[in-house]
Amino acid sequence: GLQEQITFEQGDCLKMRFSSESFDAVTVAFGVRNFEHIDRGYEEMYRVIKPGGMLCVLELSTPQNRFIRFFYDLYAMHIIPFVGSLKSGDKSAYRYLPESIAAVPQGEQMLEIMRSSGFKHCKVHRLTLGVCSIYTGIKL
Repeated sequence: GLQEQITFEQGDCLKMRFSSESFDAVTVAFGVRNFEHIDRGYEEMYRVIKPGGMLCVLELSTPQNRFIRFFYDLYAMHIIPFVGSLKSGDKSAYRYLPESIAAVPQGEQMLEIMRSSGFKHCKVHRLTLGVCSIYTGIKL
């Protein structure tokens, strides 16, 4: 099964311990917005992907539609921190998520970082009314 082929690793995304061109694909889910240096993180992912390999990043994003964004902001900025504080007693911990989403490059800005890191055929696919986005690119 896949258990012999896939391992989960924890480490510094800016200095991975893997040799160059080690992987057919690299995936990241909800992590790029936490990279200390997003551009260097993409460069490091590019380094470890084999030629012809793919990068796939799933990241939270801000909806582009103003109507949807109004309700998204209401939910993210007020409801999540309120409910989170009821559960944990710490409202500030639940403000981090929407703040980190708003701070990360999105859409064309993220694609430009990917291109600058060497990826080709970069695309963004928006999901769930724009609340999530999948970014893909190929190392040629």
